[in-house]
Amino acid sequence: MKPRLFHPEIFQGSLKKKNYFEGWYFKHVSASLDQVWSFIPGISLNSDDPHSFIQVINGISGETEYITYPLEDFEWKGDQLYLRIGGSIFIEDHIELDIHSERFRIKGRIDYENLTKYPKTLLAPGIMGWYTYVPYMECRHGIVSVNHDLKGLLTINGETTDFGNGKGYIEKDWGISFPEVWIWIQSNNFTDPTASFSISVAKIPWLGRFFMGFISFLHLNGKFHLFSTYNNSVISDISHDSLQLSLTLRNSDSRLEISVIKNRFGELMAPVSGVMKRRIKESIDSTVELRLYDKSGKLVYSDEGKRAGFEVIEEIFRYL
Repeated sequence: MKPRLFHPEIFQGSLKKKNYFEGWYFKHVSASLDQVWSFIPGISLNSDDPHSFIQVINGISGETEYITYPLEDFEWKGDQLYLRIGGSIFIEDHIELDIHSERFRIKGRIDYENLTKYPKTLLAPGIMGWYTYVPYMECRHGIVSVNHDLKGLLTINGETTDFGNGKGYIEKDWGISFPEVWIWIQSNNFTDPTASFSISVAKIPWLGRFFMGFISFLHLNGKFHLFSTYNNSVISDISHDSLQLSLTLRNSDSRLEISVIKNRFGELMAPVSGVMKRRIKESIDSTVELRLYDKSGKLVYSDEGKRAGFEVIEEIFRYL
């Protein structure tokens, strides 16, 4: 068995847990950018309705569905990322889908190649850094692959899409509940094919109190630029309106300016005490603009990410 602390991609829980959720986020963007699909397999463990599920989101239309399966249909392996829910399989290097639901009939296989993994060290086993070791956190976050190439076909409601030469991304969450408020932005569809960006900002409850924290990375040409609470980075500026969100991150040697132009949103379900009952809005059709400056203020990278994932709970601006 692999030590789970250093392998967030594998199943972190057990079916004996109560008020617990775990979900993996698999995003797929076709080479032409005209197809964007995310699949979220997971489990919801609670006394009223324990079950496994697959959430489907069509990033272009915003259409979504939460599909439930018996808990007995959830199968995993303890030494690798391997999930089987119903007739669908999710593995680190491919997915096989066989979904027949009210809205979607999806069948096919997509293989993942050239995965870029998030770096791991003893002090920072994952994206949460040394916060990985902090007990009593209600929600934990993991990055499985920040960027990979796609190969394969999916037939969705009778139409077949070739995802060859497209881009994929995998992350996950597990614990009791999502935070009360948060911002999440992600894209790896930039002009620079090595580029991948993600940020999560949240009000984090801990031991009866809370703190505002964030975790973020920009990957370029094999290097990770890290901006997170645990490495003393800060959010120095933030502004928002109905169309756009802008914020600036600073660490000891860089400044990263981020602007998100909002687009079509779909509705997903999120956990509260392990119960998938909270309705949230997510876009995977937004646009993110990035500008990275070095310590002297010189612009070293500027790019625009398409088909960006974006979630924002508006009440977060009361705390930022």
